[in-house]
Amino acid sequence: MREIGISHPRLPLPAPGQEDDPHQFLSWLGEAIPMVPALGIREMSRDGDSLTWTLSLTPSLNDKGTGFGGALAAQTTLLGWCWTTLWLRRHGLTRDVVVAEATQRFLAPVTGDYRLVCVPATEDATARLAERLELRDKGRIPLVQRLWCGDILCLEARGDYAVLPAG
Repeated sequence: MREIGISHPRLPLPAPGQEDDPHQFLSWLGEAIPMVPALGIREMSRDGDSLTWTLSLTPSLNDKGTGFGGALAAQTTLLGWCWTTLWLRRHGLTRDVVVAEATQRFLAPVTGDYRLVCVPATEDATARLAERLELRDKGRIPLVQRLWCGDILCLEARGDYAVLPAG
């Protein structure tokens, strides 16, 4: 059981040039953040600069039988945190990441299982983050998360994720 004020041990970095194993990362995440196993994440996949979760709706139902906005907002925020953490790990860095700002636009009700996709908000976002980390030992990256229920875009979220200085 996690204790308040005590950091969870970091997951060892993948071998240079390798990606994190999605199942191992999600297992670690579930230990590090106790609410994660209740989110309904069925699968995590990475394709270039895109990180996708496939989720079950049932754990996030509201009183109307559709997606609960608070749960969906939490999921988008956490997905952005994961994107940033995995990007750092891909580059051999273990750093603390925090969400600095997050917004959501709810566009349609979520009526079934869904997928969340996270990508950088701009084409140069990763290059700018890498440059800031090199020059200042800290940085920020703007990300966009989109929730798709079938072919319907139900939610678009944006967030700035801060990478804290080493040490």
